[in-house]
Amino acid sequence: MDNTISFNDFSKIDLRVGTIIKVSDFNTAKQPAYQLIIDFGALGTKKSSAQITTRYNKEDLLGKQIIAIVNFPKKQIAKFMSACLVLGAVNGKDVCLLNPEEKVKNGTSVN
Repeated sequence: MDNTISFNDFSKIDLRVGTIIKVSDFNTAKQPAYQLIIDFGALGTKKSSAQITTRYNKEDLLGKQIIAIVNFPKKQIAKFMSACLVLGAVNGKDVCLLNPEEKVKNGTSVN
């Protein structure tokens, strides 16, 4: 495998559970996307842009728990500053969000 990483590399990734508390259309994005505000408990709220419009409508996303990487540097996407990366399984343009099987406390670490 060419892209093998060490356990030490993996341990630097901060994966957390958060709840989506606001969803807006991202009209200036190059690809159809939503702007999300996600509550990570003690870590506070973070913004993310997500190309998940094929599978999800805004109403279904509100209150949904997701898993995200919260320690990447902020990234500007159009006029929006994304502060975390929401994780999902990608199948073409369809993305299925990763989420805990049961509701857990916002900010819970994923190992």
